[in-house]
Amino acid sequence: MIDTLRLAAAKRLPKALKRTGETRPTPIVPPGNVAGRALMTVIAIMTFLASLTLGAVTLVAATASIWESQISREVTVQVRPDEGLDMADALAKVRRIALATPGVAGAEPMDDAATGRLLEPWLGEGLDLDELPVPRLVLVSIDETSPPDFAALRGAIVAAVPQASLDDHRAWVSRLVSMANATVLVGVAILSLVMIATVLTVIFATRGAMSGNRHIIEVLHFVGARSSFIAGEFQGHFLKLGLFGAAAGGLAALFVFVAMGWWTRSNQATPEADQISALFGSFAIGWTGYAGVVVVVATVGALTALTSRWTVLNQLSAIDMISPVEM
Repeated sequence: MIDTLRLAAAKRLPKALKRTGETRPTPIVPPGNVAGRALMTVIAIMTFLASLTLGAVTLVAATASIWESQISREVTVQVRPDEGLDMADALAKVRRIALATPGVAGAEPMDDAATGRLLEPWLGEGLDLDELPVPRLVLVSIDETSPPDFAALRGAIVAAVPQASLDDHRAWVSRLVSMANATVLVGVAILSLVMIATVLTVIFATRGAMSGNRHIIEVLHFVGARSSFIAGEFQGHFLKLGLFGAAAGGLAALFVFVAMGWWTRSNQATPEADQISALFGSFAIGWTGYAGVVVVVATVGALTALTSRWTVLNQLSAIDMISPVEM
């Protein structure tokens, strides 16, 4: 029965495989058609979203790390005003105790000018701090390689100045770590969804291409063409589509990051740019972000090719199972 099928297919082969003016057969997969361009566009969009997600995760993680490092390098002692309290003497005591503690690199009270600038957005300019019950701050620099015993430091300061309190920013550090972890998890989830959507799109596109060239594929298959050869033809075609589409999407994402970084640097004096800089620094994803985008592009291209190959092999296996029964 199989030999009969192959003989019939061989007779249909010259009609199925049309030749060009040269002696080259028509490719199994047409090199360019509407479906192929649509698939390339979809892959470009998916890669663009994946690259933006990866860049944003890299940006937030790096910024959170900088924030955490900056916070861990400094603690704050707040001295609340009280009746009969000599603020200058209290600040001097706090400074002496801090400098005498192992692990403290420096301690300086915040002067009146700096305190006034800190309160200016709420209380306006020209503040007279002597007439206002405003807490004063002492900025204590920490040796990151050998931090002090914060509990002992807090106890010594409170014993000398009961109106003082030490803030080691542990709550802020915990929130930053939680935020960074949540951002990474959300980014991984989005990347996974993008990859799944890309795989499903390639599967449907491959099946559509096989359906449009079913007569050629069946003839080749029945006259003895290996399944790996036919799958290789589809794999090469979809690899090109995947790489071109992924490269376009990756370049578009890189352009967005470069443009945002340029805009931030060019508008540093504006409130909008100041807010963006406070959140994301210079909005530069660094070499790790650029390398990640390249990895995403390569991954999408490889995933497109492998998915197409797997789909073709499964379809050819299905043909082997049903054709003898039908005949």
